[in-house]
Amino acid sequence: MTTSMRSAARAGTPPAARLRAGRAATFAYFALNGFLMGMWIVHIPSVEHRAGISHAVLGWLLLLLGAGAFVGMQIVGPLTDRFGARTVVPLSAALCSVTLFLPGLATHAWSLGSALLLLGFGNGCLDVSMNAHAVQVERDYRRPVMSAFHATFSLGGVLASLVGARTLAWGWHPAASLGAVALLGLAVAALAAPALLPTADSPAPASPAADGAAPARRTTPRRIWLLAVLALMIMLCEGVANDWSALHLRTVLDAPAATAALAYGAFATAMTVGRLLADRAARRLGPAAVLRYGAATAAAGLTAAALSPWIPLALAGWAVFGAGLSGCVPQLFSAAGHADPDNAGTNVSRVAGLGYLGMLAGPAAIGPLTRFAPLNLTLLLPVACCLVAAATAGILRTRPTTTLPGDAGATA
Repeated sequence: MTTSMRSAARAGTPPAARLRAGRAATFAYFALNGFLMGMWIVHIPSVEHRAGISHAVLGWLLLLLGAGAFVGMQIVGPLTDRFGARTVVPLSAALCSVTLFLPGLATHAWSLGSALLLLGFGNGCLDVSMNAHAVQVERDYRRPVMSAFHATFSLGGVLASLVGARTLAWGWHPAASLGAVALLGLAVAALAAPALLPTADSPAPASPAADGAAPARRTTPRRIWLLAVLALMIMLCEGVANDWSALHLRTVLDAPAATAALAYGAFATAMTVGRLLADRAARRLGPAAVLRYGAATAAAGLTAAALSPWIPLALAGWAVFGAGLSGCVPQLFSAAGHADPDNAGTNVSRVAGLGYLGMLAGPAAIGPLTRFAPLNLTLLLPVACCLVAAATAGILRTRPTTTLPGDAGATA
């Protein structure tokens, strides 16, 4: 019986019910995170217009969003390990909700830049802390459940697109709609908090200071950095799909604008469905197989899309690309969190931080490459990243401190 189960038993709550409640709360925070960021994305055009800035200036300001997220991830990881996800997740969700309101108030570049820096910081804090709690839930469930959480994040984004489209059609001011969502986020953060799992008690390690020696400084293991590099490559691919899939069909295959938009829709839909199924695959085949065959499938799909002269085949290729990538990042986050339960937050922050940089760097790298090669050939860069990830997926077969039943199948 795990420590969290024993704590639940002492509190008079059946362990199974406690775990189900903790899992439901984790779903709520992932959906909230996807909904908050989706609402920001939907309102980008109106916020840009209100701030009176150009597309070029907006592009630079969006880098502040990424910078804030990276800083937040690195700060909140150790804080989650120290104070527990049950404390940090609700506070991070509240911070992310409040800062969502700020871009709606921006009237010039400087105020929007400051707002995006704070929003990025709040998003980074929530991203790492909720993933650290997801690792704790997965550990107590003793089976893979991480991919379903990430699927819920995607569903939150879909819901945001529907709600945002409706509020924009009603003519709501950005501050009004984002403010209403911020209040909703604060309510969800408070209501879901009691169901989060308590921090597992672990025996305190012997203090080196007691022997007169200086305490050793904890360093991030080499394996965590390798997982982080893989996350950078996989999330680079996701970033390319987010920003360049529609442009690929529009400029390379001369597809109508409405048809070109289906490229990202095919990718996102396939990724969401794939994440709903990836936990079963990880349990049956092992995380290494999910990463290896998923990355290889993604490489095949994007190659077909990039080289296809036909729009239907290109759309199918983007869908296969999304399906292949769907289960990869959750396996990397899960492996980082389970490598050392006492430092799950810190390890997840390293992997998520580099992954986030990859998501920003991917789209940025494609643009300059198009000066030297056609857009469809520049897409071979993410194909190469997928092939590297497939070739090095064996790193997930390394036994973490806490094993899951699915690890036994990691023989691919």
